[in-house]
Amino acid sequence: MQQPTTAPQNRPDRQPDANPLAQDFVQFAVEAGVLRFGEFKTKAGRLSPYFFNAGLFDDGAKLGRLAGFYARCLVGSGLQFDMLFGPAYKGIALAAAVAIELARLGHNVPFAYNRKEAKDHGEGGTLVGAPVRGRVLIIDDVISAGTSVRESIALIRAAGAAPCGVAIALDRQEKASDGTHDSPWSAVQYVREQLQLDVASIATLADLLQYLQGTGAADLAQHLPRVQAYRDMYGV
Repeated sequence: MQQPTTAPQNRPDRQPDANPLAQDFVQFAVEAGVLRFGEFKTKAGRLSPYFFNAGLFDDGAKLGRLAGFYARCLVGSGLQFDMLFGPAYKGIALAAAVAIELARLGHNVPFAYNRKEAKDHGEGGTLVGAPVRGRVLIIDDVISAGTSVRESIALIRAAGAAPCGVAIALDRQEKASDGTHDSPWSAVQYVREQLQLDVASIATLADLLQYLQGTGAADLAQHLPRVQAYRDMYGV
């Protein structure tokens, strides 16, 4: 399998303080059709000018490149962990793919994941893969309300291990909401402050704005005012 490329060709000029890995990831997500622009209704009932659907990393090449971004983000983050945990369902493929890419980079770690429903035959239980022990890093696509993270924490602690952090692809950096009231914190801030877990994200909404500011493509740059206005209204 071809190694993930360090940077896509035809990338936009970067601003001096831009995060190269994040900028490459945003361009990759746009080119893969995973990050789209328009008008999308969020779970909180907001009309967002962009939509990130990690489920569209749906073939071997795209999943491999995505895992490469996660792996390089984790190596650069300095997070200390002993294994990966992928919450069902999206996290299962992510944890497996990231474990492969970490091994390619010389960091071979075990991984496990959970079933939504307990199995009553064979090995039984809800956990599959390596024994859940030590410092466990949760791998997911985004953190929307923190529900998946809290469920993962409970499973990890029940197994006698210690959750140590969460790795996600995109931090939307917007106020969490239950559909009626907005929180002063984002979902990622909630995980950091209330659940006391480190969070590593490949890219953030700020990185997306930098990408739109730096691109020379008019069809992309036209979305900058709406994305900026959305952040001004709902950002943290």
